[in-house]
Amino acid sequence: MDKESKLIQFRKEKIDGLKDMGVNLYPNDFKPSCSIKELKKIIENNPDSLGEKGDEFSMAGRMMAINKMGKSSFIRFKEGSDQLQVYIQKNGVGDETYSLFKKLDIGDFIGVKGPLFQTRTGEWTLLAKEFRLLSKAVRPLPEKFHGIKDPEKRYRQRYLDLIMNENTRQIFIKRSKIIASMRRFFEENGFMEVETPMMQPLAGGAEATPFKTWHNALGMELFLRIAPELYLKRLVVGGFEKVFEINRNFRNEGVSTRHNPEFTMVEFYQAYADYEDLMDLTEEMFESIAKEILGSTTLQYQGQAIDLKKGWLRIPMIESLTTIGGIDPLILDNTESLLNFAQEKNIQITKKDRHGKILTKLFDILVEPRLIQPTFITGYPVEVSPLSRKSDDNPEFTDRFELFIAGREIANGFSEINDPEDQNNRFLMQVRQRDEGNSEAHIMDSEYVKALEYGMPPTAGEGIGIDRLVMLLTDSPSIREVILFPHMKKND
Repeated sequence: MDKESKLIQFRKEKIDGLKDMGVNLYPNDFKPSCSIKELKKIIENNPDSLGEKGDEFSMAGRMMAINKMGKSSFIRFKEGSDQLQVYIQKNGVGDETYSLFKKLDIGDFIGVKGPLFQTRTGEWTLLAKEFRLLSKAVRPLPEKFHGIKDPEKRYRQRYLDLIMNENTRQIFIKRSKIIASMRRFFEENGFMEVETPMMQPLAGGAEATPFKTWHNALGMELFLRIAPELYLKRLVVGGFEKVFEINRNFRNEGVSTRHNPEFTMVEFYQAYADYEDLMDLTEEMFESIAKEILGSTTLQYQGQAIDLKKGWLRIPMIESLTTIGGIDPLILDNTESLLNFAQEKNIQITKKDRHGKILTKLFDILVEPRLIQPTFITGYPVEVSPLSRKSDDNPEFTDRFELFIAGREIANGFSEINDPEDQNNRFLMQVRQRDEGNSEAHIMDSEYVKALEYGMPPTAGEGIGIDRLVMLLTDSPSIREVILFPHMKKND
């Protein structure tokens, strides 16, 4: 039997003894009068008279440390991110209650009531006049001073990670604030929050492999959404001219430090706007969120200084391939020359790939990792942009941008196609790509084309990866650090 199993067995024996004593291990009638955070504010506002007034407070939390000294003990208990010290004496709570306390363990939840006093070191401490067990922990917590370092255990048992590692708690508190700040930004700019289906008859709105499911009552196959895009644009057709959705998406793809099969994005659409308007809006949004959450537009991400102050660089993809990627501009229009260049650089590209796809793959390898400061890359090829409006200046490219920060994509936006014939032809081009073996190519969505035939105003739309934004603003190296319950392989 290992050490943990022995400790669990020992606790179970103590639990049996407590039951024999008639102790209710899981009562539900204790009501705290305030939280530790609220109490600290009271102390801050009344530091001179609080101890003299003798006011009593009812508090509750998880015991994190116990220092027993015969007939008296110090306890440190935790509620959320806050901790408070309690002093308990045998002659203060009585023999029976103190005997119960001595049978308890670190990790148990307790309720205490009493006045405050200051120790010789000046620490405000609650003097227990009443003491109760509120919930008995069967399993021991990890050793206090080492916490949980193993990432595998931290992700699989996030509840322990949250108990033992304050930095983890702060990441998810900050994540909540980031999303709240984003929501306020949209609402203040006249956008309406909406909800669209997570189970869809066709998986559309992006190039990705979907998860499949089956609906028994309808007798039909459904797909977990890979993007809400085509539904949100239906709402623009219907007259909701500024909409956004903070949404969960699902893509049956690999797992990495940047990818999780289930992830969070915000998508938003604005009528009578183009992709340049959305670049401006994105700059304003990121600057606003950074100031609210960090107090500054500058941050450190994995040792790199990044400034989110608006006025970001905007570079056409073709230009970036030459100025950043180092490709000779004379070969950019020649597919064979690009294939030879890729082979020389050991970049895996097949002859089946169309010219625009080749350009994009070269960009992904040669340019994207070098885009550390916020940078908009514009003008993506039509072949990789099935939902983006063609450029009036060059119809081989689209009015589309992607935002890169710290060498990774954060957002994707474009002026939308509102010509139903053009959209239908783009879908047909994607269908041909599927027939050629591209399983992630977009499928034909005739119902969406029908919606466009009723007329959609000029519109621009964008998606922002919330998980990656949280990574940036919390200096987290992996997406698993910012998702409470990331997907993991089964334990053997």
